[in-house]
Amino acid sequence: IAQALPVLISPILTRLYSPSDFGVLALFISITSIVGVIANGRYELAIMLPEKDEDAINVAAVGFLFNIAISLLFLIFIIIFKKPFLKLLKAESLSFWIYFAPLTVFFIGLFQILNYANNRFKLYKDISKSNILKSIASSLVQLTLGFLKTGTSGLILGQMSAQAVANTKLFSNIKKTGLLKEIKKEKIKKMAAQYSNFPKFSMWAGLLNVTGYQIVNLLIGMSYGQKELGYYYMAFRILGIPSSFIGTAISQVFFKQATEEKNKTGNIINTFNSTLKKLIILSVPIFGIIFLIIRPVFGIVFGKIWDKAGLYAMILTPMFAINFIVKTFTLVPFIYKKNIVDFAFQSGIFVMSVLPFCFGIKDFNVLLVLYSLILSIYYFIYYIILRSVIMRRT
Repeated sequence: IAQALPVLISPILTRLYSPSDFGVLALFISITSIVGVIANGRYELAIMLPEKDEDAINVAAVGFLFNIAISLLFLIFIIIFKKPFLKLLKAESLSFWIYFAPLTVFFIGLFQILNYANNRFKLYKDISKSNILKSIASSLVQLTLGFLKTGTSGLILGQMSAQAVANTKLFSNIKKTGLLKEIKKEKIKKMAAQYSNFPKFSMWAGLLNVTGYQIVNLLIGMSYGQKELGYYYMAFRILGIPSSFIGTAISQVFFKQATEEKNKTGNIINTFNSTLKKLIILSVPIFGIIFLIIRPVFGIVFGKIWDKAGLYAMILTPMFAINFIVKTFTLVPFIYKKNIVDFAFQSGIFVMSVLPFCFGIKDFNVLLVLYSLILSIYYFIYYIILRSVIMRRT
């Protein structure tokens, strides 16, 4: 349901909002996503690791306090540097909505904490329900305001509403566990120190990773305009549905099962191999069909004005197929506490994403082909590295 809803309403949204409107939304998402990934200091990734639930809830508390601090610092930054910041990005159209970016960052950080906490308690159905609520809230707001012709405002408000609603459901589960009373100042300090590698290494690795993807939106907007960015964003949005929902669900289960296998046997090879088979079985037919039909179908489904986005989607499909498989296994360094490996990988993502823009290519189609090719090769190389890490410990 969570996957289907955004797809079902997209043909309506593309007729209510222009490519430029989606371009502005893409800029807002890029800015909040870049800051949002460091909102918790990446302590949310450590919630799965402690043996005791009492320790895990205090790890979550560390992330929450980090989130408050980062969100407030971001608000101060916006208040002081708003004009030069938006001028640099050529995003003056966000003049009003940029003030809501810190609140959105807080919602993003909180969702990550609650998501991993629910995952620890194996509340997979409730995580799925929160994704459904997220989709419903976003869809209702965007559709309603779209019919009222509010322009970009409807898209951004829908985005913010989705984050707020999803957090409500996940928080209620954690409250029911009764663990909130176990949050103590001394334990918070202890957990902050024990898992300090996450803000030291993983936070910057995550920042590089998200920036590597989101900076593409910013560079497209700066170099090719918001309308072109709107086409690219829609293609990226549709192709990202399998990874965002199916891939994320598999990733969460893999993290839990791999951690348990690591604690029992010292390695994760069985969980790794079984998950790999599932991902390949899903990836080949899903992305094979998408590659064959996406270009002609795009214009029919989303409106003739979006024909160009169909071409962009076809170009990006091979990259998404490989990413769908490899993305799940990017959690391997955290399981083995090899955060530096993840940091090196994310550094490479940033470099590889920016690289195509360094050639001054004027034809956007050529730029996308080069971008898709470079990232596809890079993902495959990283998969080989991760497998070698696992095999050395079997």
